Amino acid sequence: MSHDALFQFEYESDERALLIFRSVDQEIGEIDDDRSQTTVEREENCVVIRVSADDLVALRAAMNTWQTLVGVAERVSGLDESSPSIGR
Repeated sequence: MSHDALFQFEYESDERALLIFRSVDQEIGEIDDDRSQTTVEREENCVVIRVSADDLVALRAAMNTWQTLVGVAERVSGLDESSPSIGR
């Protein structure tokens, strides 16, 4: 039996969506294992992540991983020169 989840992250611009997409897309193939597979696509100002897993434990683990990756990409992409940087 296969279990699936779909995440759709909508951003204020196509450029921000592209930045987030490029940040997380490079993880495809690095994180997937024998029990779960993921695809990442960008549709204009949205990033769409589809997770498929053989069992619910693998689905939950993959969902948590991809949500974390998107969250980190969002936080990092939100930094600008006026934000305090680490080490200054």
